[in-house]
Amino acid sequence: MSQKKPWEQRIGRQRDWIWRGWQIRYTYFRASLKSDSQSKPPLILLHGFGVAIEHWRHNIPILAQEHTVYAIDLLGFGGSRKAATDYTAYLWAHLVYDFWQTFIGQPVVLVGNSLGALVCLTAAANYPNMVTGIAMLSLPDVSLRQEVIPRWLQPIVMTLESLVTPPLLIKGLLKIIRRPKIIRPSVKLAYQDTSAVTDELVEIITAPAHDEGASRTLCLLVEGVRKSQFSPSVKSVLPSLTIPILLIWGRQDRLIPPSLAPIFAQLNPRITLIELDQVGHCPHDECPDLFNSMLLDWLKTKC
Repeated sequence: MSQKKPWEQRIGRQRDWIWRGWQIRYTYFRASLKSDSQSKPPLILLHGFGVAIEHWRHNIPILAQEHTVYAIDLLGFGGSRKAATDYTAYLWAHLVYDFWQTFIGQPVVLVGNSLGALVCLTAAANYPNMVTGIAMLSLPDVSLRQEVIPRWLQPIVMTLESLVTPPLLIKGLLKIIRRPKIIRPSVKLAYQDTSAVTDELVEIITAPAHDEGASRTLCLLVEGVRKSQFSPSVKSVLPSLTIPILLIWGRQDRLIPPSLAPIFAQLNPRITLIELDQVGHCPHDECPDLFNSMLLDWLKTKC
């Protein structure tokens, strides 16, 4: 895995696009000029919570040898606008769909990590004409919190959450945790192999936290995730999809329980489940060579 080039040179051509009056950063990398590359579906890569298109810096150049690759900074993250709006998976799915209509216009494979995986699922369910397959790395199901907490206890839990997550507290915490020395231990929780948590990765994660409106956006994101209408239920949507689905999960994921992987895999016969030993929450960044190979092999056989 080469890191000789700065990440800016490894993720393709960065551009800005205006969506609903907000600036959205994206990048693209055209497929190499192989005779069959034009017949392969383009890929749209969707990052997880707190990161951005740079998180795919080890993947984009390799995937682009076979497929044209796009990556988007979801609204509120990375180099995109830190907007004051109601954040939901539906909003981001609509963003992806409008991006697809504007720049691509042919069926694509959506690839997402964590929050990005949830956006992939939401987009596939709501805009089936856009999607020919989805690959998801660690899929969260926000609706499960409603299932595991008794109905009578839910108002109490929500009240307690509101007491510990007021905007002033979140803004104060952001000023502290966006420091590289503070955020590095938190980032390591997402990785089994902590050597992958490099200075480059820490810089990538901390830089957007200094943008104008970042603290306000973080408050809105925390508030949005707590709402039941933030996203569809994974258990409800997965069985309805008729496209090929790749589900990759690190068995040492400390952020989303790996025990969910076989449960979700049983919901749809089109799902190919790959569980990785000694891998955490971000397989594409922790073991990129393995992930790139697995994704390209699946694309060749399923999409």
